[in-house]
Amino acid sequence: MNMDMHHEHHDHGTMAPPMGTDSHGHRGGDGAVHGAGGMMMQMTFYFGYTNVELLFAGLVINTPGEMAGACIGCFLLAVLYEGLKISREFLLRRNQVNVRYNSMPVPGADGTMLTETHKTVGQRMLSLSHLLQTVLHIIQVVVSYFLMLVFMTYNAYLCIAVAAGAGVGYFLFSWKKAVVVDITEHCH
Repeated sequence: MNMDMHHEHHDHGTMAPPMGTDSHGHRGGDGAVHGAGGMMMQMTFYFGYTNVELLFAGLVINTPGEMAGACIGCFLLAVLYEGLKISREFLLRRNQVNVRYNSMPVPGADGTMLTETHKTVGQRMLSLSHLLQTVLHIIQVVVSYFLMLVFMTYNAYLCIAVAAGAGVGYFLFSWKKAVVVDITEHCH
């Protein structure tokens, strides 16, 4: 059995370049991928404030003041995201309808019959509250993708701003989150 691997028959001309390279397969020595437009995308975390492209092609950070403003904006966007998550949960609980309680007999540990009660909650699909939930969900998804793309700039200042904003947002809004205790849960 011949273990030599020959690849002359493969068509490498249609393959995409390896990750971290430009269309010609070249990677800069500074850890950045150099694109055709002269802009480069960092592939490692860095602390910098010049030539940082943020979300849109025309939004380029070049001064410390611009970076500070971008960090504040990203911080507030992350706080907004956490607020949206908690607000949607609050609105969902507030607008729940169709509460039903179902009871069913279950055998107890000593052979006696016990009654277990389950609460079933529903919501109408064609309602103003469901429409509002849908719009808020769309906004939450868009904001989450923006935050992900900001993080993917690998700019440490922006990443720290996003993480700090998420933490502050959670701190500010999560205390309103209802804690649900299931009395039928036996694994305490």
